[in-house]
Amino acid sequence: MNHVIHNSIVNFIWGIADDVLRDVYVRGKYRDVILPMTVIRRLDALLEPSKEKVLGMKKQLDGAGIANQHAALCQAAGEAFYNVSPFTLRDLKNRAKQQQLKADFEAYLDGFSPNVQEILDKFKFRNQIPTLIEADILGHLIEKFLDGRVNLSPKPVRDVDGNELLPALDNHSMGTIFEELIRRFNEENNEEAGEHFTPRDVVKLMADLIFLPVADDIESGTYLVYDGACGTGGMLTVAEERLAELAESHGKDVSIHLFGQEVQPETYAISKADLLLKGEGAEAENMKYGSTLSSDAFPSQEFDFMLSNPPYGKSWKTDLERLGGKGDIKDPRFVTQHANDSEYKMITRSSDGQLMFLVNKLSKMKHSTKLGSRIAEVHNGSSLFTGDAGQGESNIRRWIIENDWLEAIIALPENMFYNTGIATYIWVLTNRKSDTRKGKVQLIDASEWYVPLRRNLGKKNCELSEEQIQTIVDLVVNPRETEKSKIFPNEAFGYWKVIVERPLRLAVDLSPARLERFDRACAQAKEEPLAKLARRVAEALGAGPHIDFNAFMDVAHADADKHGVKLTAKRKKLLQGELCDTREDAAPVLKKVHKPGKATPDPIHGLFEAELGGKPCVVEYEPDTALRDSEQVPLLEDGGIEAFFRREVLPYTSDAWIDPGKTLVGYEISFTRHFYRPAPMRTLDEIKADIYALEQETEGLLEQIVGEAE
Repeated sequence: MNHVIHNSIVNFIWGIADDVLRDVYVRGKYRDVILPMTVIRRLDALLEPSKEKVLGMKKQLDGAGIANQHAALCQAAGEAFYNVSPFTLRDLKNRAKQQQLKADFEAYLDGFSPNVQEILDKFKFRNQIPTLIEADILGHLIEKFLDGRVNLSPKPVRDVDGNELLPALDNHSMGTIFEELIRRFNEENNEEAGEHFTPRDVVKLMADLIFLPVADDIESGTYLVYDGACGTGGMLTVAEERLAELAESHGKDVSIHLFGQEVQPETYAISKADLLLKGEGAEAENMKYGSTLSSDAFPSQEFDFMLSNPPYGKSWKTDLERLGGKGDIKDPRFVTQHANDSEYKMITRSSDGQLMFLVNKLSKMKHSTKLGSRIAEVHNGSSLFTGDAGQGESNIRRWIIENDWLEAIIALPENMFYNTGIATYIWVLTNRKSDTRKGKVQLIDASEWYVPLRRNLGKKNCELSEEQIQTIVDLVVNPRETEKSKIFPNEAFGYWKVIVERPLRLAVDLSPARLERFDRACAQAKEEPLAKLARRVAEALGAGPHIDFNAFMDVAHADADKHGVKLTAKRKKLLQGELCDTREDAAPVLKKVHKPGKATPDPIHGLFEAELGGKPCVVEYEPDTALRDSEQVPLLEDGGIEAFFRREVLPYTSDAWIDPGKTLVGYEISFTRHFYRPAPMRTLDEIKADIYALEQETEGLLEQIVGEAE
């Protein structure tokens, strides 16, 4: 379509809001009327030629008592929708009485087919009718949309001699006009646009990232494209156009089917209406309403290409509860088998569910086709590093990287989106890596590649130029190392989290003051026999402090046996808590003594050589939880955990050991670590020159100050 005509239609519809709705609606609410009315007028124009045929078919079906009439009425209308009311918008144009107009307009809306009814319901358009009637502007609004200066019909407007006055508006052009209106309204509502609208430059980059690396491998056939957080559907339609364009340029004939799910009612209505206006009624049926996380609309479907900008930094607590709660989720999308764990859980914290959308997509990959599946998804920085080893976020990263699905991550400039200025990243994933990419991940720092906008759109103050998009895509299509592109083995992002323990060292205080305090604690716990035991041991050992807790316990056990007192775990804890203090020069507290030959000394893992009763043995010590620490050991560490431990820990804490039962594997990705460039320090000559310059500027100042004081 001619761009001048395209823009004139957009501007005309945009102007209706100011002409009709001003002083009745605030600007942020114009879209609540204009978008659904644009949909209604286009559908009305499409249905006008077949109106009598549809009404005749409706009468025939009713007379025959046929209940399921949808298919026959669609066939009569020649569209994927219909309207069985006796009215068209032109019939309503001249209603003089507002109440009659209200009744007839509502009857007109009620006559639409169920798929259009759903759109109107999600738009909540019927809620606007009382306001429009009360302000006496509904008739004016309808009249504006029927204005002869614009044509929203698929047929051209001609004069009496048959000359074309206004060109026909085909489905694609109508869809483009509708998307332009959506974009303008989203940009007007900057505070909420980012929730469901991704800037077109970012969408184009994402589409190129999933299609161009496999452009030469696309064959004639059917391809399914999915967005699990589709918003207004713009990402899907751009992807459809790009894939069709690439297929045509390669001489391939492809059939593309779009699938999407959206939880916000209005944006869902827009996505479905957009496809209807484009004449893609079948695709509109693939747009589903509801939460992708807790109510997946495509549980058994697999897709060739997937792309999304899911909500980030947004709670998914409600979805989590619907799925059964963090401990009881059984959804196979989020609980799988991996790393010898039959219930490997990938459940993120409830405050941020963005990675859950990525897991959902990965569960829908095709594994039996040549191309497999390709995914592009926008995330903020927390997806790269939030979550400790063993936690949901880290488990997701581990699952992805160890399955070798992560192809690349691109860091975008800040202030790229409408409602946030934070750093954002595009993750590119595939289950069909090329041979050169297998076992590797590419990081691209495009954070400094942008052109400024002439006028800020909310937080968005920059965009990607066509050349910059091409540069980024070329680095992905032809992966190579540059200053801004680095390629790493998968293991570079993994680490072992090891728990470093140190022995508990206790000194026993049996002074009179401490014993009195212990008496009170025992009285409160109703443990008077234990208080008497402590005083007897104090008489035998003296007040102390005694720096060998083990020797103290030997005497205590002997006394307990002699007087028939059972030293239960609870009583030992009371003795330790009330009579002991940690002390660095005290002997380590024994936890377990192994029988001769039953254990081999392994000080790195807490098995130490000792001598008890004059005989050598192997012992374990009680760990001091206050001294417990953790270390991250890279998976690529030469010599593994033991070499790291001997080099980085033992020289400083010779009594430390590792608890092997608590070692976990984690993954995190740090752009800062790999792309950080420290600012060069100034040379001594530069510093000296600055000092001399300051001295010259202040020359005579001190004498002047002193002179004034005198």
